Amino acid sequence: MSVKQISVFLENRPGCLHEMTQALANAKIDLRGLSLAETSDFGIVRLIVDDVLNTATVLKDAGFVASLTDVLAVEVPNVPGGLNKVLGILNSTGVNVEYMYAILGNKKSESAYMIFRVNDNGKAASALELENVTILDQATLSEL
Repeated sequence: MSVKQISVFLENRPGCLHEMTQALANAKIDLRGLSLAETSDFGIVRLIVDDVLNTATVLKDAGFVASLTDVLAVEVPNVPGGLNKVLGILNSTGVNVEYMYAILGNKKSESAYMIFRVNDNGKAASALELENVTILDQATLSEL
């Protein structure tokens, strides 16, 4: 079980990130999560959104280069050591975490939510589910 992440390649220049978010705002796309990594020449914005296909179309029409990646959206207990527990499960199965970032959840939730890009989604999801860690699908993620 995975969700779609959109990775957008941006020039590293003033205003480029604003142009991208303006295109999304104009299309009334709800950002659920965002991560930005940069180099001196370009940046990669990773997005979790409410409507993946519409977002991909909006970005393409606005002239941005984007790709889709399957990632895991994981419910993490919002207590000290909650993330460590999840990482321990992944570590015990030999799954490598390539990157991760937090996403927005329901204000009333007692959980935190993280996006994990791992080297083996199936193996990671199976290990987490065996330990009763909730993996969100695209529909559930949109409801948070």
